[in-house]
Amino acid sequence: MDQVDERTGQLFKLLVEAYLSNGRPVASKALAGQPSVSVSPATVRNIMARLEGQGLVTSPHTSAGKVPTSQGLRFFVESLLAVEPLDEAGRRGIEAQLNPDLPPADLIESASEALSRITSMACVVTLPRQEQAALRHVEFLKLDAERVLAILVFNDREVQNRVIHTDHDYQEADLVRAANFINQEFGGLTLGDARSGLLASMQRDKDRMDNLLQSALDLAAQAFAKPPSGGKGFVVAGESNLLDISADTDTVRALFEAFTRKGSILHLLDQCLNTQGIQLFIGDESGYEVLDELSLVSSSYSVNGRIAGVLGVVGPTRMAYQKIIPVVDVTAHLLGDALNHS
Repeated sequence: MDQVDERTGQLFKLLVEAYLSNGRPVASKALAGQPSVSVSPATVRNIMARLEGQGLVTSPHTSAGKVPTSQGLRFFVESLLAVEPLDEAGRRGIEAQLNPDLPPADLIESASEALSRITSMACVVTLPRQEQAALRHVEFLKLDAERVLAILVFNDREVQNRVIHTDHDYQEADLVRAANFINQEFGGLTLGDARSGLLASMQRDKDRMDNLLQSALDLAAQAFAKPPSGGKGFVVAGESNLLDISADTDTVRALFEAFTRKGSILHLLDQCLNTQGIQLFIGDESGYEVLDELSLVSSSYSVNGRIAGVLGVVGPTRMAYQKIIPVVDVTAHLLGDALNHS
């Protein structure tokens, strides 16, 4: 990339912008005819040949013009793209769709639908990681001699029920006292912090615990256990837009199947959880064949100051990155704000 001088960069930028606009190969003669270009078609062809040697452009057919490669689009986005900030009206429009009075699950769905409607692309939003949800209240109910139902209330809205298998026949009064202790010690913490505090208490006080404390911590250890990875998921909106952005029905069908199976898509989105801000996978950069002809623009969103999930749009590699990137970025921030107030 260091070998791209100013003139070459200008021509390459014009080529990419033309390709993103109409999706067709760009001929050297057409580039030479641009008002801002002051070199001959022969010089343009020589520059295009150098860019092709660097892997930034390619020719779909022998006699066709040039189109940018995935590597070329990456170079364009990182070095030459001028992002257009989302205007205030657009921001208010998204904010209006994210009512903090909605339950978290409904907020996620609203964000997905709003982003899909604005971008006319498929949108995916992962559900908030339970690790970041604030634990408000715990109750234990006896089911039988070997099973206890743990009821976990998060953020005053979301309720999770988990069945605990025990080797002790707990009485109702024991379960009430255990729940009261756990609520006093861990109420208000995120589930991740509560689990860490629980483990620390068990290690620190093991030798001098009374039976009640031991029982309470044993129950909590199972109630706070991490759920299996299969419990994770995401919300998808605008899948039908894929039919408009790709003429390759096999690609669309494969992506539909990927959304249905979830595994590969979730793995890709999980990679984005480790980084704040915009993440971009262009074409085969994702490592998944189903996305070889598509791009994913994503951004993490945060709850209580911690990354909780990811939202993004899936569209053609020739999407209008300068418009899509700020929309995704703003929606992620607004979703996080709404969830914080939810």
